[in-house]
Amino acid sequence: MHKSIIVGILLAGASLPVAASAQSNVEGRVGKLESEMRAVQRKVFPGGAGQLLQPEVTGPQTTAGPGPGTPATSAVADLAQRVTSLEQQIASMTGQVEQTEYKIRQLQEQFDAYRRATDDRMKLIEAARTNSAPGAAGSAVEGTGGPDEDAGPPARPLGATAAARPANAVEKPSTGNPAEDEYLYGYRLWAAKNYSEAQTQLKKVVATYPKDRRASYAQNLLGRAYLDEGKPSLASMAFYDNYKKMPDGERASESLYYLGQSLTKLNKSADACKVYDELNDVYGAKLSRDMTAKVAAGRAAAKCK
Repeated sequence: MHKSIIVGILLAGASLPVAASAQSNVEGRVGKLESEMRAVQRKVFPGGAGQLLQPEVTGPQTTAGPGPGTPATSAVADLAQRVTSLEQQIASMTGQVEQTEYKIRQLQEQFDAYRRATDDRMKLIEAARTNSAPGAAGSAVEGTGGPDEDAGPPARPLGATAAARPANAVEKPSTGNPAEDEYLYGYRLWAAKNYSEAQTQLKKVVATYPKDRRASYAQNLLGRAYLDEGKPSLASMAFYDNYKKMPDGERASESLYYLGQSLTKLNKSADACKVYDELNDVYGAKLSRDMTAKVAAGRAAAKCK
């Protein structure tokens, strides 16, 4: 209201110098408001490439002609209308920013609560497994050689259950290479179907020797331990981390394949197909004949196009 009164006074009785000064002041306000609106727009629309939404300002529609001594088009009146329009747009955008920030805070709080609850459940499960009585002993433990996943025991169906050998019956290797020994012990625990113990050991390998070649093996085998234990959701996260954090690792491509398998088990076939596409795009020329056949079978199971 006060802006229209000021503009009326300027138009009614101000001399030419006063009108010019008022116009200059209003133009200064317009420039300032436009700068503020650009700043707000960059926060609301970060992908807008600096584009500014122009105010929708239209001149007043009147039927009567201009009064005596009044210009047909008043520059000050036009600028005043721009000021009003810009102020309205800035107020609207500021409200959008506040609403968006509030929603982001809510989402972050929900995610943090979910993560804490999941971590607590996993700790309870691992503690229960550690404290429970060991299962029936299996056959003799493999020797102290240097196997990897490809040279391990015969493949079994994903998620298959079998009696686990006690962790204390699994021999700890001693090759003189700490990283190799730690990985081989985790591998032997996995081969003995002591999945919980294997997961703890393999996490230790990745954390302790992140630059060693066996880190990629350990992270991939961690996912397989989750998958064999019937936990495809945790397995998918382990496989994705291996590909994301160690894309040049020796088991990165295999992790993508098993990520597709995990997503299929989670009834996310469309996502599994995208993973298989990524696998072929990134590692297609380097895949072994056996892995190529596995990927083709995985795509068929997921009904990929």
